[in-house]
Amino acid sequence: MAASPAAQTSPGSATPKASPWTTGLTRDRFILKELVSRDFKNKYRRSVLGVAWSVLNPLLMMIVMAAVFSNFMRVGGNIPNFPLYLIIGNTTFSLLSESSTAGMSSIIDNASLLKKVKINRIVFPLEKVVFALVNFAFSLIAVAIVMVWFQIPPSWNILWIPLFLAYLLAFCAGISMALSALSVFFRDVMHLWSVVLIAWTYLTPIFYSMDILPEVMQRIIHFNPMYQYITYLREILLYQQAPTLLQNLWCLIPAAIMLFVGWLIFARSQRRFILFI
Repeated sequence: MAASPAAQTSPGSATPKASPWTTGLTRDRFILKELVSRDFKNKYRRSVLGVAWSVLNPLLMMIVMAAVFSNFMRVGGNIPNFPLYLIIGNTTFSLLSESSTAGMSSIIDNASLLKKVKINRIVFPLEKVVFALVNFAFSLIAVAIVMVWFQIPPSWNILWIPLFLAYLLAFCAGISMALSALSVFFRDVMHLWSVVLIAWTYLTPIFYSMDILPEVMQRIIHFNPMYQYITYLREILLYQQAPTLLQNLWCLIPAAIMLFVGWLIFARSQRRFILFI
């Protein structure tokens, strides 16, 4: 009697099983993709212009702010190509603001899902960062439109943009993880963070130049990570220059520190989330 195919299969030819780590990573990627898709659909649901708003919004904000700060407050008069200077700073800071604000409430907002399904909790704050990146990508179209308007052709320095995004996303991910964990235990964090963002906005040279500040303030703002990230992108797009090694270090160090601190806070507190959500 002939042996069955299963019996003929040698032990060495058996299909290897996927490791739990690989399986978990694949599952997390799928969940991340689905959550980003969900947020994208919710944001543009019943919107006539849809995705076009992600391009029009930074353009309209730039026009309004350029008019106010150039004509009424006389801030941008000494800055060449002030609208481009402004939109680069505004869109870059918006990535931090959007990802951190949404990430802060990501665990609380998904409490019902966390109580029903065993899932890697860190996916939720990271998804908000990825979704903010998608919106930032549309905002770059607005930046490109302004560059065309001012007849500033892109240079080979745009090849630095992926590295810039790596720095900024790591920094935003760390903040998002830390805030999402802290807000579970202390709801006041959600109110306090909005105040911090307002103060942070004015302490970042988005619509003004560092030259108008006293020397003491310039030294303080130099340690502001968002100033470094915005300056990094302005060097690439506005001034058509390659970032220096020192500029890369100024961006890398706070990104690495914030990513580690955020992960540490999240990892040490995530087991107690279920008790407070």
